[in-house]
Amino acid sequence: MLKKGDMFPQFKLENQNGEVISNETIKGNKTVLYFYPRDNTPTCTTEACDFRDNLASFNELGVNVFGISGDSKKKHQNFIEKLGLNFDLLVDEDFQLSKATGVYQLKKSFGKESMGIVRTTFILDEEGKVIDVIEKVKVKTQMETLKNILG
Repeated sequence: MLKKGDMFPQFKLENQNGEVISNETIKGNKTVLYFYPRDNTPTCTTEACDFRDNLASFNELGVNVFGISGDSKKKHQNFIEKLGLNFDLLVDEDFQLSKATGVYQLKKSFGKESMGIVRTTFILDEEGKVIDVIEKVKVKTQMETLKNILG
């Protein structure tokens, strides 16, 4: 798992519209990259709505916000439309970035084990260095935690 002080890995992912977002795209701004398991699931929906409802606060601080999951562009488009999301969702269908950051892990759910994204949020500085990591995100308190980290 990436930790505080690490450089974020090089990446190029498409957003819901097929536009490529990369390290170069986000350079120059602080950035929140939140990894989540799947579009249209209860906790992921709550988390996305929290980012939507708090986006103005991030914008005031000059902070970019991107959600990342293994879902397709089409699923992301539907999720954005359904919830009125005001930020991009990035497609990591092959889990390349999820693996590189260490968030693609063995998970246990209802007694079953499977590989998947563990809900994790990375906060990057203007150069792409990890300022902080929120592991095993608690959605109810994440916005408060982020505001404390970002000042």
